[in-house]
Amino acid sequence: MDASRRDCNRARLVAAVADRYTLGRVWSMSKADSFSLRFSRGWAYLGAVSNKAERIARMVGDGSASGLDPFYAGYFDCFNRGQFYEAHDILEQLWLKDRRGANGAFYKGLIQLAGAFVHLQKDRLRPSAALFKLAAANLGQYSGTHERLAMPAVLAMIEHWLGLLERGDFQFNPLRSEAAPVLLVEKA
Repeated sequence: MDASRRDCNRARLVAAVADRYTLGRVWSMSKADSFSLRFSRGWAYLGAVSNKAERIARMVGDGSASGLDPFYAGYFDCFNRGQFYEAHDILEQLWLKDRRGANGAFYKGLIQLAGAFVHLQKDRLRPSAALFKLAAANLGQYSGTHERLAMPAVLAMIEHWLGLLERGDFQFNPLRSEAAPVLLVEKA
């Protein structure tokens, strides 16, 4: 394999690794680009990945006060301040480690719940409703109190917001007139 082809494959690998571990955007490499430009774009992208990790680390405390995993506690902290995108980003770090574990669907449902409110913030009402439904399906697999979160209350909250969207025939954004929700974690 000649050096040019090997360099292109290396640049593609850098992009694939960055995309795999960040679930981020995919950028394309045209044949017209030089290797150095492509490779430097890959490193710039990896720099952005590092910035995301640093940003999340700044948002997440140590969790010692609550006795919760710092990422789990950080999710509620951001969610309850109306920082739904940040809540999604933080909990995604925990979900990636436990996707297929006992809490995989639980974390996924909470991420989808935050995502539904991100869509509401951006006036994307139908995508928000779709995420509310997915969140309910994933969180509905857990009953009672799970990970110190009262599941009946969370499912009722989802039903409430979904109902507001559906009754308004997706013409009215309930987040414009209702206070943003708050999720309460029970004390140990």
